[in-house]
Amino acid sequence: MGRLTVHRPVVRITRTDEGLGTRRRSDTLVVEEPLEIRVGGAPLAITMRTPGHDVELAAGFLVSEGVIAHGGEFRSAIHCGGPLTGAVGVAGSAENTYNVLDVSLAPGVAPPGPDLARRFYTTSSCGLCGKASIEAVETVSTYDVGSDAATVDADLLLSLPDRLRSEQPVFGKTGGLHAAGLFDAATGELLVVREDVGRHNAVDKVVGWAVLEDRLPLRGTILQVSGRASFELVQKAVMAGIPLLSAVSAPSSLAVELAEASGLTLAGFVRGESMNVYSRADRVGLGAAG
Repeated sequence: MGRLTVHRPVVRITRTDEGLGTRRRSDTLVVEEPLEIRVGGAPLAITMRTPGHDVELAAGFLVSEGVIAHGGEFRSAIHCGGPLTGAVGVAGSAENTYNVLDVSLAPGVAPPGPDLARRFYTTSSCGLCGKASIEAVETVSTYDVGSDAATVDADLLLSLPDRLRSEQPVFGKTGGLHAAGLFDAATGELLVVREDVGRHNAVDKVVGWAVLEDRLPLRGTILQVSGRASFELVQKAVMAGIPLLSAVSAPSSLAVELAEASGLTLAGFVRGESMNVYSRADRVGLGAAG
């Protein structure tokens, strides 16, 4: 549980002045394993993730799916044994691989309906590809990020990618993880950072942290991500009430459309001394330089 990296032998090929040479060495790889998320014993989803912070991942996923919207609606979660087994400790259950997590919702919270309780496979690069239309996200979102009065200084926003990178210990060892960090828009305080092989999982872990801390909606915050800004990341920000999303790489066209429709500030190519603001640029102040 919580195993983040493994070591594997590789053959290193290097070009030198004398030509190509080889040597054997050990390489550090990020772990990728499946996690089955159940709600009340019923399978809901399978995602490929980096083990660790699994409860946060499940809680954030349920927010993204519109199953819950507040910390009080999430009761508990327990790792189970293998497929078709009960909770840990039940006689005859399989050895616990920590790759099945069963979530219990608070009394009175409706479980996922037949339309949501669908088993699907999520690759680590894809996320919830093509899952929902912009209209569907607007319909199910509990929070109105467009009404959030948060603003951020441009210099602060430009500093966030480097600050996020400095908080990625596993990426420094493997080069194979995405990260998501949550910052206070007014003070720049770092609230939480999570890493995962999937960019969408890293965001779910951040949102799940907020669920367990009962901090939803995440008004007045900035979500900084280490890669591109896809539709599903904007969707997750909107569902959690996050008004600003900043990415070091490009957004997709549908991500920009959803950001515009939802009133979320979306910044892309935030690196070095520049950025592109694709929606709600009025939230980004230029300070004395403006």
